[in-house]
Amino acid sequence: MPEGTDFVRLPEVDSQHPSLLDMNEKLEKGEVPPEFDGFVTQTIKLLTPILNQFDHLIVHNIFTKHFNLPLTAALHTLLNEGKLPLCLAWCHDFTWTSPNSRSQVHPGYPWDLLRTSHPALTYVVVSQQRQQALAALFNCPPEQIHVVYNGVDPQSLLGLSAEGNDLIKRLDLLASDLMLLMPVRVTQAKNIEFALHVVAALKERGSRPKLILTGPPDPHDAQSMAYFRSLQDLRKNLDVEQEMRFVFESGPDPGEAFYIDPPVVADLFRLSDIMFMPSHREGFGMPILEAGQVGLPVFCSATIPAAREIGAPDIITFEPTANPADVAAEILAWANHNPVHQLRRRVRQNYTWPAIFKRHIEPLLAQPGDAPDAG
Repeated sequence: MPEGTDFVRLPEVDSQHPSLLDMNEKLEKGEVPPEFDGFVTQTIKLLTPILNQFDHLIVHNIFTKHFNLPLTAALHTLLNEGKLPLCLAWCHDFTWTSPNSRSQVHPGYPWDLLRTSHPALTYVVVSQQRQQALAALFNCPPEQIHVVYNGVDPQSLLGLSAEGNDLIKRLDLLASDLMLLMPVRVTQAKNIEFALHVVAALKERGSRPKLILTGPPDPHDAQSMAYFRSLQDLRKNLDVEQEMRFVFESGPDPGEAFYIDPPVVADLFRLSDIMFMPSHREGFGMPILEAGQVGLPVFCSATIPAAREIGAPDIITFEPTANPADVAAEILAWANHNPVHQLRRRVRQNYTWPAIFKRHIEPLLAQPGDAPDAG
């Protein structure tokens, strides 16, 4: 459970409760057990003091599936009496339209509750297809039912470390159109000025890029720090201060130098769209192999040994003296025609749980009269 979340277990609302299993045997045959109403009353007494503590209630499948009809009836009773908080009926599945469970419901009470919309509920389904099906079941306009797609958790799916995930949030990487990774230190040999001009050209063409340079300058070397400051000045002059970020300056305290270990660099490799390496010179070019290991496309200088001797012809190369605008155009051409990148970008921008909550769920939780931010 997320930090700060409480869990209250009520055995009586468990679909595997012995009393409920006994009732379900009769209900599935079309018989209403004599103890049904008493169990509904008992459920109402259990729920009322708990639900009174909340402003919002999200109910998953109970209003459209048959596994706990006493709970369904109890919630309808509380709705009719105005004793429930703002309630979302989250409906993944519908017994009345399911070929597997349609035979287990019958005309009349309580089964009809599963195909009856309640005016106090806000209904949510997980796809437009389910929206049409539920609207047909309720005989209502589809527009009355909200579609909120399922989401992914990048931290869990990509195995991101806590430190890496925090850095990704601080830099707002998931909102970008293109994530370019430069896993290098801040030295003149890395041709970082060129990278800044490429980012500026990408931005000028309407893209929202993020270029992340992982390595630090040498804080004990005055010349190295002077070079770093000059790059910061160039970044400001090119108006790409948000688009190009040094990890060195991106810690929890922006005023303190920030360093990351190889596992966090690996997090960024797994998250990024492109490994970008415009170096003037490299002794070998190890990031090209690392990018190949995680399936990350490579755009790099043709002068790098690993590019010429190992990566070719499976990477995209350019001369370190090329026109940055031309390299930007080549990157965009790749991005616009690569279906893997297109889907990857669409998912991270729209279908992570934070994005889904901000754009779709939070507005549904607004009380009447509020002005929610649709995101």
